[in-house]
Amino acid sequence: MNKNILFSTSSFNLESSECITLKAAGFNLVKNPLGRKMNEKEVCDFLKDDVIGIVAGLEPLSKKVLDSSKTLKVISRCGVGLDNVDLKAAINLEILVFNTPDAPSRPVAELTLAHMLNLLRGISKTDRLIRLGSWSPFMGSLLECKRVGIVGFGRIGAKVAELVNAFGAEIFVFDPFDVVLPSYCTKKTLDQLMKESDIISLHLPYNSETHHIINENKLALMKSNAYLLNLSRGGLVNESALYQAIKSERIAGAGIDTYESEPYKGPLIELDNVLMTAHMGSYAIESRGIMEREATKNLIEGLTQIGLMEISR
Repeated sequence: MNKNILFSTSSFNLESSECITLKAAGFNLVKNPLGRKMNEKEVCDFLKDDVIGIVAGLEPLSKKVLDSSKTLKVISRCGVGLDNVDLKAAINLEILVFNTPDAPSRPVAELTLAHMLNLLRGISKTDRLIRLGSWSPFMGSLLECKRVGIVGFGRIGAKVAELVNAFGAEIFVFDPFDVVLPSYCTKKTLDQLMKESDIISLHLPYNSETHHIINENKLALMKSNAYLLNLSRGGLVNESALYQAIKSERIAGAGIDTYESEPYKGPLIELDNVLMTAHMGSYAIESRGIMEREATKNLIEGLTQIGLMEISR
């Protein structure tokens, strides 16, 4: 039997010391050749080739996918979220699952801050106008004078709050769990936060309970000069409702890094008050390297636990 390890993320450094350790132990490292997120059928096809472990991205690791493999023993997510993994199916199939919860926090939080400042100061909008020959200084607004609502106060939400607090903004927080907040944050219900915030930033995991948590009704609660940011998961927002809310000037705009379908080709592209990035929250050189090494170490740990590797300590 081949000892294949699939690296299904769209990019990955296979020359790290951890990957060299895997090669020295006789494992064959298989890289995603598509340069994008795999769909369900593509993952199934790759897992047929005696794949024992997978360093996973955001591709669907559904029950159908996991059932399709007769050899998979370890899943190591390169990232914080596990919403693309059917954890119940993994447990039933005795597949170990790991993630890297710490490394993405800083880069996602910093990109969130970049979206806030860009929208408030019209940086991208003005850049486009200058290149079209129009010199139109944009009268922006200060983050210091805003109320920032953070929906979800895990590692990333807490880091966003820390960065925003340094600017002097007022911070509101909603979290479905009873989390302990720092003194500079004020707890709100979701409806209160939607009504009172000037900027709303989503940092929730995606599941059946959070699917379209931001819908037409929630968007209707927002101020007309407020912005919505989603750098978490695309399924949190009803994109059609968001498009209508911005198109009708019900809200001021949005900053989006994650989409329900990627690469994104939907109607939000038409709106110049929507700032769009390509699901790159964790794509910072420093943190990406840390995250990839952590994911590979987790994979090695899993292989060691099930007796497929021996690591000298």
